[in-house]
Amino acid sequence: MKYKGVIFDLDGVICSTDEYHYQAWKALAEKLGAKDFTRKDNERQRGVSRMESLEVVLEKVDRRFSEEEKLALASEKNEYYKKLLAGMSEKDLTAEVRDTLDAIKAAGIKIAIGSSSKNAKFILSRIGLRDYFDAISDGENITRTKPDPQVFTMAAEFLGLKPSECLVVEDAEAGIIAGHAGGSDTAAIGSATKCDLATYRLSTFSDLKAIVL
Repeated sequence: MKYKGVIFDLDGVICSTDEYHYQAWKALAEKLGAKDFTRKDNERQRGVSRMESLEVVLEKVDRRFSEEEKLALASEKNEYYKKLLAGMSEKDLTAEVRDTLDAIKAAGIKIAIGSSSKNAKFILSRIGLRDYFDAISDGENITRTKPDPQVFTMAAEFLGLKPSECLVVEDAEAGIIAGHAGGSDTAAIGSATKCDLATYRLSTFSDLKAIVL
């Protein structure tokens, strides 16, 4: 087989939490007096860190914030977000995703999560996949966020593999850039298919089977 491991982003790849992110950031924006936070603004937050996402909101607020205040605002947004995530269940995992993951695992290929989110393990537990992956690299173990490749190179390390032995699956351009920079081939889905650095472009999640099996 061409790949010994597959590393998946979580949000927008394994499951969709985009709407929850949008609602949480919008609630914070409105509290700060920014009434015009839109889904287009939310699109700019895809694949980047929580603090970088906060800056997108603060662009619309006519005041300056200290670093301490920014950390508090980011935490407040995350509390909004976690309350929304609590409503997730195994119903948020599609049959297509589960069947594809099962097929990849059955072939003896290692699988990992590579997500900048500090909520990755909580989300996985809500959708019934907490102990399913061979490794999880997330916002709890990294110091640099995408497009830096750290989250993916660490995921490969946790799997006991080289990045070149792994395929990275991403839905954000920053993630495709990160995977490429780390030395992995990349499979793009959703808006990431527009990125020229993608090795493969997926129409559906199940297209992965034709690539890795």
